[in-house]
Amino acid sequence: MDYDYDYKPQNVRNTVIAIVVVVVLAIVAIGAFSAFHVVEPGNRGVAVTLGKVDPQYRPEGLNFKIPFVERIYNLPIKQITASGSANSSSSDLQTVDMRFKVLYRLPEGKIVELFQEYQGNPYTSLIEPRVQESLKKVAAKYRAEEMVTNREKIKLESQEELKESLGGLIDIRELVIEDIQLSDELNKAIELKQIAEQEALKKRYELDKEKVDAEIKIVRAQAAAEAIKIEGEALKASPEVIQLRIAEQWDGKAPQSVVVGQGGANVLLPLK
Repeated sequence: MDYDYDYKPQNVRNTVIAIVVVVVLAIVAIGAFSAFHVVEPGNRGVAVTLGKVDPQYRPEGLNFKIPFVERIYNLPIKQITASGSANSSSSDLQTVDMRFKVLYRLPEGKIVELFQEYQGNPYTSLIEPRVQESLKKVAAKYRAEEMVTNREKIKLESQEELKESLGGLIDIRELVIEDIQLSDELNKAIELKQIAEQEALKKRYELDKEKVDAEIKIVRAQAAAEAIKIEGEALKASPEVIQLRIAEQWDGKAPQSVVVGQGGANVLLPLK
């Protein structure tokens, strides 16, 4: 039996050509699409071509890149806030836990250098280790009890230490120490010490007050004695002063009685 195959080479060739055209167009479309990259607002782009970093960063907006061989990475230059905690030891060997926030920016002119020298997130690879180091270095200068009452001073010293250690690679806006936690035992000891100090201050105040009151009494007594002495000397020198004092005390009314002496004794006789 004979079979009649409907073999059409022309149709097969047309199909292959169509597939090739579609593939080529798809590659061209993908290439055209991958030839552009958008750098988001508040970011700068770092271009890498076959493993080589372009020393010039790309501005925000639409940027051209070589399809398939060049890639652009976005890095933020706007202010970023990151939180963390640091376990430190005080000068009296007490464990202190500090919670902090660091506000920073990546300088625009350092974007490419940061990308080349520090892989991944600059905060985790560069900033946080130095924040930890700065806080521990400053904490070692203070006793644990002093750290609680000198938080602002510790913050400023740590912030300065952090900026110096980063050497301008990162723009540190502020290092905020949110909380300083001590052990329960140390907190209790500080509380008891504060109560004792308050009691001591109260007793000292009372003693000082008693001392002042005694000094006031002495001064008043000395003044009174001096006044009596001066008055006695005045009366002795001028007896007529007695008559003047009597006149000063007289209320203008005639006396109702008079004192007379009889046999060395004074006798009060009525005038009426």
